[in-house]
Amino acid sequence: MPRWLPRAMVLALALVAVYQLGSWAFHRLTGLLVGILIASFLALGIEPPVSRMVARGMRRGTATLLVCLVLALAAAGFFALFGSLLAGQISGIVDDFPRYADSLIGWFNRTFHTDLSRVEIQSRLARSGWLRSYVQKSAGGVFDFSASVLGGLFRILTIFLFAFYFAADGPRLRRALCSLLPPAKQTEMLRAWEIAVDKTSGYLYSRGLMALISAVAHFVMLALLGVPYAPALAVWVGVVSQFIPVIGTYLAAALPILVAFAVDPWYAVWVLIFVVVYQQFENYLIQPRLTSKTVDIHPAVAFGSVVAGTALLGVAGTLIAIPVVATLQAFLGVYVKRYDVAEDLRGEEAQRYPRREGRSLPARLRGLLRGRGRS
Repeated sequence: MPRWLPRAMVLALALVAVYQLGSWAFHRLTGLLVGILIASFLALGIEPPVSRMVARGMRRGTATLLVCLVLALAAAGFFALFGSLLAGQISGIVDDFPRYADSLIGWFNRTFHTDLSRVEIQSRLARSGWLRSYVQKSAGGVFDFSASVLGGLFRILTIFLFAFYFAADGPRLRRALCSLLPPAKQTEMLRAWEIAVDKTSGYLYSRGLMALISAVAHFVMLALLGVPYAPALAVWVGVVSQFIPVIGTYLAAALPILVAFAVDPWYAVWVLIFVVVYQQFENYLIQPRLTSKTVDIHPAVAFGSVVAGTALLGVAGTLIAIPVVATLQAFLGVYVKRYDVAEDLRGEEAQRYPRREGRSLPARLRGLLRGRGRS
C-alpha cells in the first residue's frame, strides 16, 4: 500500500465529516440565518432616520433605540387593532350561535320532516365519546398553538435585537467589512452599501405611504357603509396589501368583505367594487409616482422575484425579494457598460416597424375604415 493512501483516506473522511457537520449546523440554524437576513434589511431601512438624528447631535445608540421603539409601537398597535377585531367577531359568533343553531335545526325539521330540538342535540353531544376525544385533542392543539405564538414572538424579538445592533453599529460594521478588502475595492463596497440603503429605505417608506393612503381611503368607504370595526379593517387592508407583495391585496380584501357580508350582502358587493377600483387607481396613478425613484423595476421582474424569494425563504423571501432585486438592478446599472445600437440594426427595426408620426390613433382607425370602404 502506498504511503500516501492512509493520509488520503483520513483526509477524505475528515472532509466528509466536516461537510456533514456543516450541513447539520446549517439546517439547524436556518431560522436564525433568515432572521439575521431580515434584520439586516430592516437595519438598512431605518438607516436614513438614524443618520439624520445623529447629524443633529443625538447619539447613534439612542437614535436607533428611538426608531426601533416607534416601529415596535406601530406593530403592537396594528396587532392590537386586529386582535380587538378578531375578538369582537368571535364574541359575536358565540353570542349568536344559539340563534344560528335554532335556525339551522328549524330548516332541517321543515325540509326532512323531523322533530329535533337544540336541547336534545346538546345532551346527545355531551354524552358522546368522540366529543371527549375531540376536546382532548383540541387541548393539545391549543398548547401547540400557544407554543407557536411564543416562538413567533421570540423570533420577532430576535430580529429587532439584531436590527438594533446592525443599525447602532453601522459605521463600525462598514469599517470592519472594508478592512477585509484592498483599498481599491473599499470604495465599491461603500457604494454598494449606499445603494442598498437607498433602495431598501425607499421601498419601506413608499410602501408605508401607500399603506397610509389605502387605509384612509378604505376607512372612509367602510365608515360610510356603516361596517363595524372600520378603523381596524382599514389598517388591516393598508398594511397587508402593501407589505405582502402579489397576493397581499386579495388577503387584505377578504376580511372586510366577510365582515360587510355579515352586516348586509350588498355591502360586501360594494366593498369588492371599491377594492377593485382603488387597486387600479393605485397601480396606475399612485404607485408609479411614489416608486419611480426608489424601486423602479418592471412588474414582471417584481413578480418573478417574489415567486423566487418565496420558494427559497418562504415568507421572509416574499418580504425582502423586491428590495434585493431593486438593489441588484441599481448596482448593475452603475457598473454594467451599455453600448449604442448599431446603425444597421436601427435601420432594420425602422423598416420592420415604421413610425407614422403626426397621425393619432383615431386618425389611423379612420384611415383603415376608409380603405376597407373603398375596397
